[in-house]
Amino acid sequence: MARSIFQIELAKAVDPLVLAIDIGSTASRGSLYDAHARPAGQRVKVAHAFTSRADGTSTIDPDRVLAEVIEIIDGLATKDLKGRLRGVALDTFASSVIGIDRQGLALTPCYTYADARSGQQVDELRRLVDEDAIHERTGVRLHSSYLPARLRWLSATDPRTFDKVDRWVTLGEYLHLHLLGRTAVGTSAASWSGLLDRRTGAWDPEMLSLCGIGTGQLSTVRDPDQPLEAADNRLDARWPALKGAQWFATIADGLGASVGAGATDNRTIGASAATSGALRVMVSGPLEQVPTGLWCYRVDRRRSLLGGAVNDVGRALSWAANTLALPPEPALGRALLAEPSEETPLVLPFFTGERSTGWASHATAMMTGLHAATDPVQLYRGVVEGIGLTYRRIAVQLVTHAPGAVRVLAQGRVTQDRPELLQILADVMGRPVAPVTIKRATLHGSALLALEMLAPGLERTPPRHGPDRRTAPAADGLLLGAAGAVLRTVRQGDRRALVTCDVPAGTYERW
Repeated sequence: MARSIFQIELAKAVDPLVLAIDIGSTASRGSLYDAHARPAGQRVKVAHAFTSRADGTSTIDPDRVLAEVIEIIDGLATKDLKGRLRGVALDTFASSVIGIDRQGLALTPCYTYADARSGQQVDELRRLVDEDAIHERTGVRLHSSYLPARLRWLSATDPRTFDKVDRWVTLGEYLHLHLLGRTAVGTSAASWSGLLDRRTGAWDPEMLSLCGIGTGQLSTVRDPDQPLEAADNRLDARWPALKGAQWFATIADGLGASVGAGATDNRTIGASAATSGALRVMVSGPLEQVPTGLWCYRVDRRRSLLGGAVNDVGRALSWAANTLALPPEPALGRALLAEPSEETPLVLPFFTGERSTGWASHATAMMTGLHAATDPVQLYRGVVEGIGLTYRRIAVQLVTHAPGAVRVLAQGRVTQDRPELLQILADVMGRPVAPVTIKRATLHGSALLALEMLAPGLERTPPRHGPDRRTAPAADGLLLGAAGAVLRTVRQGDRRALVTCDVPAGTYERW
């Protein structure tokens, strides 16, 4: 029987144990989980940062991440755990890609989801193909976050390197290849690439042709219940505790975040708010029709994840905090929860382009309604409310296909650093929002998926949630709360404000 206390001492943990590793935008993290999915013992964290430039560059050195993962395993897979550790679960930020040679060495950096240099190729693809048909088949639209445009960009800008590449792998595959001597791509990670047929779980021939690659340059696709084994005994001497352990194909971090937060059915929306953000709902099987502004990623034979992503959440707040002369807490927090004000500027927080729901790779941040009397706090509040409204645009389409989704479970660093965002989300979405109070929900989700195979039927300890933030509809049909004024501004003046953004005409008509 699972205990009610979420954390457990390692000595009291119930076997089998899972070592879970999360490769995020700002750090690699690892933790042990017992059979009830309770974190056991210490955590290990190694910080890193993407290399970002004004031209849209967003990369990271895959060998640096490999060294971080080895450091994490060194810290957690100690000799005294021999025989207890039965699985290694790995998640990474999604839409990563690395070109490798025949020896498995990286010929390119790891390109991240935020790399926006392929905007021109997005436009080219939209002229060549029926985007709506591709969206229905792959579950994603044409965007710089996905591989079709990125691979065409690399072929156009660095054809010599492109031609040298033997295989294209995600970051998780690269890590497994160098640790295990073999690799495969997890279904969710493959689906996040924009190259997978979401209905069949196979690579899509038309998308590969558009990229100029073949199936032989990609790994086989594996569901979460199809783990890997090391090609040889190379790991046994360094990590005897991992001898015989199952290594699970890498999943996308968004899947781990939703499962770890407890958003595992179509009645619950999982909200992530970290460097980037998203709203997601788990649905059964492949969805019949994908809403135009959202994506639908295949998880396995039984499940899909429907939702939309926000490029800039923590990134936008960091920009504002570093740029504006803000007052100390708690004054800033009180200002965010004050009554709506028409003096709050309207901010579109697209600092690294826009994904759902407009899919505008070229979009840049936009601010309107500023005047000589606008102070830093008002502008900061505009940034926070702009983030909330970006989530709202996703929610409007999400609930049309998951009308039973009546509650939002929110997790991520920003929900803890800036809890006022929870109330703003409740206001703009018209649904109660509860914070997930456990640490590292993404790690928790990765462990839970591994335990579906390693310890089936055993009760899991549910994650803890804080009290709901609630809202009430206004008499005129708008929503009351901290973002009320901005909702009115958007409904009345969005065309004037948005048409000046560097995006294709009509992109934001869905607002």
